Amino acid sequence: MNDQVLRFSGAEDLAEQAATLLVSRIVAVQADPERVVHICLTGGRIAQRIYEGFGRRVEGSGIDPGRLELWWTDERFTSTDDPARHAGVALAMLAGQFALDPARTHPMPAADGVADADAAAATYAKELGDVVFDVCLLSIGPEGHVASLFPGHPSFDPQTTQTVIGLTESPKGSDDRISLTVPTLCRSREVWFLLSGPDKADVATEALDGSPEIPAGVVRGADDTLWFIDRDAAAALPWFRCSL
Repeated sequence: MNDQVLRFSGAEDLAEQAATLLVSRIVAVQADPERVVHICLTGGRIAQRIYEGFGRRVEGSGIDPGRLELWWTDERFTSTDDPARHAGVALAMLAGQFALDPARTHPMPAADGVADADAAAATYAKELGDVVFDVCLLSIGPEGHVASLFPGHPSFDPQTTQTVIGLTESPKGSDDRISLTVPTLCRSREVWFLLSGPDKADVATEALDGSPEIPAGVVRGADDTLWFIDRDAAAALPWFRCSL
């Protein structure tokens, strides 16, 4: 299990380079003609910029969209047309650039078809099964949350046997949520953390040091963990902690 810290001059540079690397990873895995690539998407502004850049790069890259499976780390349990839902924003960006296979696209259930967040989590857990993500992207909140797993909250349970959970009374907003759990995220082959902006400088150090008090300090990829950090977010990091 390896950690790589990749520093960038700013958010735009981070997003463009991450999009390029994501294309390369998918092409490499799809070199095996039998392999379907499983990518788990996250929310947040920097993630959206990566999806926009990724979508622009698919055509002519060698990626086979028919062997690309998309999942989500977490979601608001609101109506399908809620503009704050991660999946709607990401799919609007990607579908305009290349053909997505609906059978291989797995947004989390919305509130207009399921009784509650717990039922939605159970539905998604069944759909997910024992899938292992080739790459799981994760934004990190200023207090160290990832997906919808929050420090000091019951959602943050590294020992849970559940793969997907429903949340009520989330520390972030009033909406109920659905989230993958720590063990589910940790079975990803690669976890890519995304940190941009000065408000992430303190948590970047805490997360990289492996603090057991925050989800970002505990979640790691089974093979590799990549930290995409721009200059502002890396302000408190020593320069030797850098792979690029």
